[in-house]
Amino acid sequence: MGDKITAPSIRLMRSKGEKIVCITAYDAVFGRMAEAAGADLILVGDSLGNVVLGYDSTLPVTLEEMVDHTRATRHGVRRALYVADMPFGTYQASVEDAVRAAVLLAKAGAEAVKLEGEYTEAISAIVKAGIPVMGHVGMTPQSVNVFGGFRVQGKGEAGQAVLDAALRIQDAGAFAIVLELIPAALAARITEELQIPTIGIGAGAQCSGQVQVIHDVLGLNDKPMRHAKRYITGYDCFVEALRQYSSDVRAQVFPGDEHSF
Repeated sequence: MGDKITAPSIRLMRSKGEKIVCITAYDAVFGRMAEAAGADLILVGDSLGNVVLGYDSTLPVTLEEMVDHTRATRHGVRRALYVADMPFGTYQASVEDAVRAAVLLAKAGAEAVKLEGEYTEAISAIVKAGIPVMGHVGMTPQSVNVFGGFRVQGKGEAGQAVLDAALRIQDAGAFAIVLELIPAALAARITEELQIPTIGIGAGAQCSGQVQVIHDVLGLNDKPMRHAKRYITGYDCFVEALRQYSSDVRAQVFPGDEHSF
């Protein structure tokens, strides 16, 4: 399989034609549900800033917040490969910062970390420290202000730069790489050329696997993304259940004798 294939890569490799299933989780309950559903990889994404903490982007998410949610979600994950995002500001300034942040996430329970962009020295140093790294190219949300919004990357001739970055990230020691919001044809080309698995999000069906934000899949966000598919309108279901609870309390239907001691 080549010298780029590492133990985490092998864990993600599936039989021919079988895709890798990845999804985010941010606490023990969601981690337990994702694992029960058969996810191969569970990611504590810095997307928790958007879907849990109410931020406008991932940029305000702190290392402390990522450590707390990584530790909490760990209690719900036993089988799936468990990965935590490195938040903005923890690896851009220096390799030393990157290693320290990765170590804290590993101590909180992460089996691997993910970082965005072509920070090859940081990737190599983290791997040398004994922590596997997942890469991320294309639309990298921590660079949203550089891109001028959430826009598809790698169109036309710009696709070569994305491919080259992915190859250098692989050579730095990454065991897998996320391809976000890039043309499907480019994602297929990158997947063909890399030896490590590719995980797509808004990158077509030819990647080695797919990752989605669990709140999008469950319909817990009021503004679904084009690259996401709602499998249930969870927000509406939960609100209706809470309305029924409120109605029962006001009508003195709950608690009943069966709920009392």
